Amino acid sequence: MSRGNGVWWRVAWRNLWRNRGRTLVTASALAFGYLAAVVVSGLDDGMGAELIDNGTHLLSGEIQVHAANYLPDRKVNHTIGGDDGVDVSALLRRIDEDPDVTAAAPRVYGGGLVSAGDRTEASLLLGIDPVREPRVTTLLSDMDGGRIPRSAHEVAIGSEMARQLHVTLGDTLVLVAPAADGLLGNDLYRLVGIFHTGTPEVDGSYTILPLADLQSLLDMSPDRIHEIALDVARPSATDAVVARLESTLPTDGGPQVDVRSWRRLRPELAQSVDLMSSMNFLIILIIFGMAVFGVANTMIIGTFERRKEFAVVRALGTTAMGVGRTVVYEGILLGILALAAGALITWPVMVWWHNAPPDLSGFVGGISWAGSRWRPILRVEYSTEIPIYSALALFVTSVVAAVYPAWRATRIPPADALGDR
Repeated sequence: MSRGNGVWWRVAWRNLWRNRGRTLVTASALAFGYLAAVVVSGLDDGMGAELIDNGTHLLSGEIQVHAANYLPDRKVNHTIGGDDGVDVSALLRRIDEDPDVTAAAPRVYGGGLVSAGDRTEASLLLGIDPVREPRVTTLLSDMDGGRIPRSAHEVAIGSEMARQLHVTLGDTLVLVAPAADGLLGNDLYRLVGIFHTGTPEVDGSYTILPLADLQSLLDMSPDRIHEIALDVARPSATDAVVARLESTLPTDGGPQVDVRSWRRLRPELAQSVDLMSSMNFLIILIIFGMAVFGVANTMIIGTFERRKEFAVVRALGTTAMGVGRTVVYEGILLGILALAAGALITWPVMVWWHNAPPDLSGFVGGISWAGSRWRPILRVEYSTEIPIYSALALFVTSVVAAVYPAWRATRIPPADALGDR
């Protein structure tokens, strides 16, 4: 910084504090605008994280592995490894070796009918590993009664289906499903669990039974599965995990597999989350767009009050550009001051709000959105981008708000100002 510039910076700093109250009010407004932008965006990100967490952990998992021809038709014969199947234990070991994979669970699907007495309901049959599945999803974590089916001829259904069938724990259900050989499989099962997810399409349509039981009902060998659902340690690593699995999972000379992240599996959820993320920038634009007018108004008043001062320095040989530069420097210093204050008040608020989020569950129940369930727990999520973007917006606001007052200052005729004209 040159010696001349240093003088103008000192003059701008002195002018900023000539009206201490006005400067503090303006800086406080910008600081609280920064707080509002970061916190509101954090709440938006928290809602998105809640949707992703519930949308993936309820049933789908964050990544799924299928046979290449399984989706979207989900035909019963399209199993991983083809008609010969695959060594499921070896495949799971290879998946578990990935450093970002925390859990993996094999599954078998079938469509069929569930009957109890004279009542029958269509159902999506899901065969699970009772040990691995709870590590990946929360489908069976909230039971209205009973437990997860673990033994042969045990079954669990959703609370809505139990209501429609008029059944309770211990009742006998009949399952009928088209088998892989083209015939109809049917058998008797004892109801040992009733789960409740709060999502009607799940509670009213899914029937859960042990993996081996459904394979037997569908006339499939133990080596044939339709899907492996995965949970990853960091959602941000999902794409990297998909890329690694795509390169390592094709079996030796066997059919290719299809590895999909939750974004491809749940495009409606991905679109909702992306829309919410894009709202963050609109929030920042609105908050600081409004702040521009307030700061500009304050600086215009300050410029008008110093008309004679500007006239004197102009009469002493200061250029119009020098006068305007002083006003712009005031805006820059005001922005730096407001940003420092904003950061000091925002960080503790974010830490507190993240660790002790307000819970509105007592006033508002869970809300289904994009096939996911959002709980009214207003947690903010940390972000590196939003505080930086908000800081840039605050700084730009201060500079832009100073441009017009600076231009006005350069247009003040010295003679008219000194003559009170």
